[in-house]
Amino acid sequence: VATLGISHEDTILDGNNLANSLNTVERWKDAASLIRDQLLPAARRSLGADQALTLALEQNLAVALSVNPECTRDGVLEAETAMQDVVQRRRRVFGPAHPSTLFAEDALSRTRAKFAHA
Repeated sequence: VATLGISHEDTILDGNNLANSLNTVERWKDAASLIRDQLLPAARRSLGADQALTLALEQNLAVALSVNPECTRDGVLEAETAMQDVVQRRRRVFGPAHPSTLFAEDALSRTRAKFAHA
């Protein structure tokens, strides 16, 4: 961060990788906080809202919220709303048959299944 700055694409990508690792080791709150508080604002500002990495961050935030067993109904609703937005934007930017769009649609259906049980 000190060399490139928080708004540099490489820094944001490294932060996304860290957030993915935090999700893997079940530190969902830390992952969500990192994405929500630091990475997403920097990505939106420097890369744009529809850039692939920004969309990946938003999707990873939704995943971090939805897979956390301590997630409240409001958290699951936030995750579902975020995933709906990601799916719509991925369809517009990449097209409906793009692998990233299909992956986001699958994540949305899993989030909706969790919402049905929340």
